[in-house]
Amino acid sequence: MRDDTNSPLRAVLWDMDGTLVDTEPHWMQAQRRLASEHGVEWTDADARSTVGQPMTVSAGTLQHRGIDLPVATIVDMLVDDVATVISREVPWLPGAQRLLGELAEAGIACGLVTMAYSPVARRVAAAAPGNVFSTVVAGDDVERGKPYPDPYLQAAAALGVRAEDCVAIEDSLNGTLSAESAGMPVLVVPGIVSVPAAPGRHFTSSLAEVTVELLRAVHVTTHQHVRPRGPDQ
Repeated sequence: MRDDTNSPLRAVLWDMDGTLVDTEPHWMQAQRRLASEHGVEWTDADARSTVGQPMTVSAGTLQHRGIDLPVATIVDMLVDDVATVISREVPWLPGAQRLLGELAEAGIACGLVTMAYSPVARRVAAAAPGNVFSTVVAGDDVERGKPYPDPYLQAAAALGVRAEDCVAIEDSLNGTLSAESAGMPVLVVPGIVSVPAAPGRHFTSSLAEVTVELLRAVHVTTHQHVRPRGPDQ
């Protein structure tokens, strides 16, 4: 059996909304705006319940509440709304651009793994410093989104690395479960919905506190001990 004790960190896989960029409020506002236009009640609790979910889940919930449009149409309307907002300025979270630059300098690959759809995800990736994102896996790139492992496994495969050579950065429980079920240790940053503590999860108070050295430490101390957890665990 191969001994991976000294296996280096080769890739960092980033969630997007609420982790890399402060777009969660924009998605929530897009939902509220669409609901209001169709005379549908949509509360903050409703919006929070969709955090980390595939876009089709958010759209399906809005449809169930009374928006008489196909799910695909609702998704397109939400995506267009948020894409318009970030086309003016990408709302990077504090520390994001600095850490992306440091990872590039260290030769550690980066991938973007998000349930947002390609028009938004690829716009954010294109705005990142130094074209640091070597791959983007968006919500419309996979049949099964978070919390299933598929998005993270697809990103690792695209980068040509093993899941155990990666660390994921997440802010939601669904995203965390997705990375864990793919076999990756996770660093959790504060999000709109809190993520409970569990083996293999590391927490930070802010992305601004994260360094390359911290990510390497997360990888070294957990990657042999992460027991993959499926979406139902």
